Amino acid sequence: MEVKEDPDIIERKRLQWYGHGKRMQEERLPKLIMEWIPEERRKRGRPRKTCMEGVQAAMEKRHLETDQWLNRKEWCLGSGRRRQLSQDRKDR
Repeated sequence: MEVKEDPDIIERKRLQWYGHGKRMQEERLPKLIMEWIPEERRKRGRPRKTCMEGVQAAMEKRHLETDQWLNRKEWCLGSGRRRQLSQDRKDR
């Protein structure tokens, strides 16, 4: 069984998780981990992209503002979740 990775699906799921995490209460562990910045220096060589760099790139691509996650409906429309839900309903 071959699994194909669709970058658009990965990007959409990453944005959904980002919005979900940002709306969590401040003391929740997932939110603390998402906002944590390690104190160590990175290793030598080409630096790997962090999760947050991927989120920022996806937000720029979809023209989302940094504080737009506060409005859940607006965030769902911008991240592509609404299109996915409406497409799933049409397939039924």
